Amino acid sequence: MLDVLLPRRCAICTRPGRSLCEGCASQLVRLVPPVCERCGSPGAWAVRRCAECVGRRLGFATARAAILYDDRARLLVRAWKERGLRDLGPVAAELVTAVVARPAADAVAFVPGDRDRGLKRGHSTPERLAFELAALWSLPPQPLLVRLRSTAPQRGLGVRERRRNVAGAFGVAARPPARVVLVDDVYTTGSTASACATALRSAGASRVDVVSFARAVR
Repeated sequence: MLDVLLPRRCAICTRPGRSLCEGCASQLVRLVPPVCERCGSPGAWAVRRCAECVGRRLGFATARAAILYDDRARLLVRAWKERGLRDLGPVAAELVTAVVARPAADAVAFVPGDRDRGLKRGHSTPERLAFELAALWSLPPQPLLVRLRSTAPQRGLGVRERRRNVAGAFGVAARPPARVVLVDDVYTTGSTASACATALRSAGASRVDVVSFARAVR
């Protein structure tokens, strides 16, 4: 009934039908190899460290993402976050598993959302993506992380400002297993992922691999 009264439209092109039409899905840029072995940034050839991560102390072992965070992906993520299009969760998970290999891990965790923004949106995209990926990868989803304080939105901040903004913002809710997959919706500079991974490793995890739906490339 809802589909008749309020037909779904593609989050990118607004064409009636699906929340992501086949045409727009095919135009999303997949981040396939070669990529940086550490942070997953695409390049002309595979490198152990790229210009984005060399010289930085990152808390995670590797980071991988499914698609490039370009204008199309930005519209998709904004609709997923701000307009509450929850059916995009399974779509995003399928895109991730088509590009990113299943990490060798014991559990799937997620970057915890800000409480106030979560109440406004009604859901957390990293959490939803984590549960979808956990089901597809046959791994247990575990809410291992909590926010210890509110943080300003990362949007518009530089690398150093982002790092300071999330420093000490995350703690653990339970002792993590040895190997954890940390899920986020968008990887921009890696500051949030690194802060979360550092908290997990301080609590006992020996390895944290980050998986994101989209990734910004500078």
